[in-house]
Amino acid sequence: MVLPAPDPATFADPSAVGFWRYCGWLPAAEPVALGEPRTALVELAADVDGHVLAKLEGGLPTGSFKDRGTAITVSWLRSLGVRSLVVDSSGNAGASFAAYSAQAGLGLRVFVPADASPAKLLQVRAHGATLVPVPGSRSATGEAARAAVHGAGAEVAYASHLWQPAFLAGTATFAYEVFEQLANQAPDAVIVPLGGGTLLLGIHLGFSRLREAGMIDAVPRLIGVQSTACAPLARAFRAGKPAVDPVVPGPTIAEGIRIAMPPRANQILAAIRETSGEILEVTDDEIRSSLRQLLAKGIFVEPTSAAAHAGLARLDRRHATLVLGLTAHGLKAAAAIADVLAQDPEGP
Repeated sequence: MVLPAPDPATFADPSAVGFWRYCGWLPAAEPVALGEPRTALVELAADVDGHVLAKLEGGLPTGSFKDRGTAITVSWLRSLGVRSLVVDSSGNAGASFAAYSAQAGLGLRVFVPADASPAKLLQVRAHGATLVPVPGSRSATGEAARAAVHGAGAEVAYASHLWQPAFLAGTATFAYEVFEQLANQAPDAVIVPLGGGTLLLGIHLGFSRLREAGMIDAVPRLIGVQSTACAPLARAFRAGKPAVDPVVPGPTIAEGIRIAMPPRANQILAAIRETSGEILEVTDDEIRSSLRQLLAKGIFVEPTSAAAHAGLARLDRRHATLVLGLTAHGLKAAAAIADVLAQDPEGP
């Protein structure tokens, strides 16, 4: 996949909406769209040290940031003549691919862990995708999906969000939107939950292309937040390593970032170091506290999103403008939120 050169003259098409406003900077393809809005950027806090702005990705069609990458990936693969997709996911990526594949008229098989929560797979089933349960670990699910594509022909593609280059071209639109929402400026820092890294890497790509085009002076400081139950990237970062050692993930309320061996770990570590960023670890108790604080402000997000908010208290410096990526809507994890509220019925 080759992206067009980042030219300020082709940055935004005022006649287009959603992600396709940036079609001049995206892979050439007929758009597969579900009426994607520009997600809200709302102020969470302001003091003498600066502003914290939250970008509410739950406002996208399937309720998570994954729609950015999925829309571009499905569009690009369809333009290449692909007629059926295979992905591995038990959560937001599977739901997103199911919706956009349905809109595009493409077949979809979603390989899922055999013990995946039926509630998490509801969106996948609702859009007519075929679920393929796989016994064993999450990595075994990915291996089974890749094996299913081997020898299947050019009309079948493995579309995993963790591997497809078009997916990062899509998540880069997060950066483009923030740039426009801040009156054509970059924030000083961006903080997001960190698991497979597809949002963080897309943000890095987007701001890097804006810098290449001469539209900003520097890429914002990138900050990832992991759960202490599964923090291979945080540990590699602290140790100064260029790659991660596999970990045995423990249970965590932040299920969306429970990834023991991120495929793009080397790229993630390099991007964070390039921007003088950092990777933080937070506990489930800290995540629950942040979730209650966000709910009290009228912001309904899944616990994985709240992990990024929990990281704010652990930052090593203040920033004049910091953007917090709240990655998915709370209805994605309503039962988990109900459990948090039951533990503290009086609220935050």
